[in-house]
Amino acid sequence: MLISDIRKFSEIRYNVRAYLAYLFERNIPNKLPGVSVKTIEIGFDKMAHEIEHFDAFYILGADGVQINDNISLDSKKMLGKGENRSNKAYYYRAVREKRCVLSDPYPSSLTNELCVTASKPIYDENNHLKYIVCVDISLKDVLKLISPSLLEHTFINFSKVIYGFFALALFLVVAMLFTLAIKSFIKEFSAINISEMFETTIILTLALAIFDLVKVIFDEEVLGKAHKEKTSASKIVIRFIGSIIIALAIEALMLVFKFAITDPSQIIYAIYLIGGVAVLLIALSAYLWTTKQDKIKSEF
Repeated sequence: MLISDIRKFSEIRYNVRAYLAYLFERNIPNKLPGVSVKTIEIGFDKMAHEIEHFDAFYILGADGVQINDNISLDSKKMLGKGENRSNKAYYYRAVREKRCVLSDPYPSSLTNELCVTASKPIYDENNHLKYIVCVDISLKDVLKLISPSLLEHTFINFSKVIYGFFALALFLVVAMLFTLAIKSFIKEFSAINISEMFETTIILTLALAIFDLVKVIFDEEVLGKAHKEKTSASKIVIRFIGSIIIALAIEALMLVFKFAITDPSQIIYAIYLIGGVAVLLIALSAYLWTTKQDKIKSEF
């Protein structure tokens, strides 16, 4: 469950940061004359009405030392005055980047559970750093900030069930193909037949290609595992098309042998199939080239 929460946080992280940055911007005075602890605390009170669950609000000085005790709904969490937090990532990142930042999940000293801290630097009218305002929110409550509506949540679950059924159906196809291939192999031990061996190889190759597709569907659509979309999609396309090319190439080889022995006039159909394999190879090569170019551009 914890790993799942961290994965979900990584998916919505930028949306959460944008939302909290918006709340800071709307409620906390910045780059204005008379910025003070009092005005910031008033802004915290406004934010507390918009964030249903939070652990604590607090203010750091420009040196990273906490100016006052935490502002919290839980009296046990109202502490921290004088604590030096200059070694915390949420402090030096906010100072360095000069904008609202959101920390990675870390164990909270207040609750001993995973939380994240949103922090933003506050400047005076002369653009001199005065304070760093911070809010701690538990990881579970962060996930609730950017949560889908009931209808969207229901549709997502429904989609997972449908994808699960399709994955199961495709897996049954894989199991049937694999069983058929194994039975064919067993028969071939008694009397070796080159044609049947080729056919068995084709069946196993197609079963492997379908299994790769099942794995991707189940991982990404049912389990919701996060992957690099382009990389994941590229790999499954390459492996799937590659398996089909191998199967067709074996079939073409079988036809060449068959027609060469039985009816040479029909060998033209084997040549057509070889031409189709060549076209697929060219298309796959073009796809690999464009994928490589996209990767090079993304690195720059």
